[in-house]
Amino acid sequence: MNNIGRKRVETVLAITSYAVGSGTASVTPIPGGEIPKQLMLTASDILMYTTIWRIYFEQELSNKELIQILTELGIVTIGATGTAYLISKASTALLKEITNWTGPLGWGLTAAIAGSLSGLFGAIWALYCDYIYSHRKQPI
Repeated sequence: MNNIGRKRVETVLAITSYAVGSGTASVTPIPGGEIPKQLMLTASDILMYTTIWRIYFEQELSNKELIQILTELGIVTIGATGTAYLISKASTALLKEITNWTGPLGWGLTAAIAGSLSGLFGAIWALYCDYIYSHRKQPI
């Protein structure tokens, strides 16, 4: 398997593990405690983004570098992505509060949604990293 293929496989495994972790963490019912849980899940997502960056570029990604990269993508992209991310986290927290009363069926639904959202945002970031890596490492 070539280098880019290995990086893609590692990235898929990382995204899957973070998405499963997010789904699992979101299942635990904590009445009134969903906003702090969403903050924890957001921190987990940031770790996922830095892990994907490390897989592709074999270097640590600092907060400053992350902001610089997002700036390169454009203010509109940052605003749209940030807004979508915040809305998804707030919606998940609200949904989780409601499903706390429905028992295991509602908990499973919330876990699936939370895991899917983390996986979706991870896949978008991975595609961006793959694009950058592919264009940096083209053979001469």
